[in-house]
Parts: sequence; C-alpha cells; structure tokens
Amino acid sequence: MRLGALETGGTKMVCAVGDETGKIYERTTIPTDAPQTTMPQLIAYFREKGVEALGVGCFGPIELDRTSPRYGYITSTPKEAWRNCPVVSVFAEALQCPIGFDTDVNSAVLGEVTFGQACGKRCVVYLTVGTGVGAGVYIEGKLLHGMLHPEAGHVMIRRKENDRYAGRCPYHRNCLEGLASGPAIRERWGAKAELLANREEVWELEADYIAQALAGYILTLSPQMIILGGGVMHQEQLFPLIRRKVAQMLNGYIQTRELEDMEHYIVPAALRGDQGIMGCLELARLELCAGRPAENNKKSNQL
Repeated sequence: MRLGALETGGTKMVCAVGDETGKIYERTTIPTDAPQTTMPQLIAYFREKGVEALGVGCFGPIELDRTSPRYGYITSTPKEAWRNCPVVSVFAEALQCPIGFDTDVNSAVLGEVTFGQACGKRCVVYLTVGTGVGAGVYIEGKLLHGMLHPEAGHVMIRRKENDRYAGRCPYHRNCLEGLASGPAIRERWGAKAELLANREEVWELEADYIAQALAGYILTLSPQMIILGGGVMHQEQLFPLIRRKVAQMLNGYIQTRELEDMEHYIVPAALRGDQGIMGCLELARLELCAGRPAENNKKSNQL
C-alpha cells in the first residue's frame, strides 16, 4: 500500500508517505497558515505522491461522529482561522481516496500500539504535554471517541497553595493544560522549559500537576501503560518525579504488576518521535481496508 500521513500542528503540518508496515518513505513540512493557504499546498503534495488513502491526525476539537453532517470538521478550536474547516470532505474531493481522520493524540497512541512499545496492550493512554496538553486513549482494539473524543488535557487539577499563577486556559484556569502546558511554564516562571532545567521547584510543581491527572486516568480507565510525549516531557527529570507522586497519590489502593514496575508503566514516547505520523499511516490503512470512500466524499464548499 502507498499511504499518506498528515500530522497537523499550530505552526507546521508534517506530511509523509509510507506503507502499512509503518515504513516512512519521505516527508516534508508545510507552515500552518489559514486553511485557504495551507490546504491547497497539502492537497498538491499528496496528489503528486499518488497515495491510495490518507490518514490525518488533527488538532481539535474535531467531529468524529460519522452520522453527523459535520463529520470530519474541525470545530471549536482556539485556532480561529480553522474553526468549521471541513477537513475530510476537502481532502476526499480533491484526492478521490479514503481519508482516515482522528485527533493528533489518538494518532500518536495508535502509532505506539501498532508499531511501538505498546504492541499487544488492550488499554493505553498517551498524554502529550507541550504547547497544549492532550490525551489519546486506546481501549480494547479501538480509539476512544464517545460523544466526541477525549479532552483529558482539560481535567481539573487541585492547585498548589503556593502557586499564584492564574492559569493559561481561557475556558478553565485550573485545568491541566492551563497549569502545566509549555506556555504556562513560561508565563509562571519567566522562561522556556529548556532554560529552567536546573530549577527543582519548577519540576516538582509540574510533576505534581501531571501526576494528579495520571492518577485520575489510572482510576477511571485502568490503562496498562501510560506514555508521555510532547516538548515539556523532553525534561527527563520529570519521569521519576511523576512516578513517585503517582504512587503516593494512589497510596497502595490499586495493586497490579504494572504499578509495581513504574519505570515500565509511565514511559516516554518511543518511535523516535514518529508515533504520530506512523499512527496516521495506520489510520489510512484502516480506512482503505474498511472501504468507505463514499462516506468520506461529502460535498462541501465552505473552505
């Protein structure tokens, strides 16, 4: 199979061509501008490559209900120019091929369970902590959607008493993204995360907030592995702090072999940073094998 993969981002779009084994033949990046500028460039790239299907891992929120007339749209994203963009129908009409579509973090967890360290596991959570905070959830062979898709980067966090930072998220100030994203770190401490590596108090606070969220995920979803990615998690000193704090918060209530080996339970992203693109290749494969091109070719003139 010759498959296309697109990982969308606030500053750049990563485009790649690969196959069903996860092998990436080539890739390029296109700056993220308004859809009227960016989408034609993306279409031109994939049209020239002759892909049989395209998988898109998209920033959200997005509409994933296939019965909805707005299936395949970006909806209430903070990126105003992209609100109400009919991503799936635009690509389907232009490329005349099946379009697999999901969130960027669901694509990342799909890459890990298909090609990476989570192969064979039935329930996995992937949390990315960077410019934003988002989570992808894989349960019993499927990506979790529900009424929408997980927005677990916006779970409410108990603020530490000595933390006077107002919070970054415009919707709820004390959610995980509002308190622990890269921009929140920069605003609270006056410098980017990479310049604060030796400030222990920075990472104690960051680990506390992330651990609160992870303890909640463990208690509600019972994942067999939690994978942490994103730019903030390049600060490797966070991992032992988070593992210790999660264990303290759970306080022995849950006793499993996974939690007895925290070093292999809460882990950094693998696949050399390609988990998102590889997950998009799998989205494309799944859509091609499902044989649903007609469903994706909904007409739209809204771009």
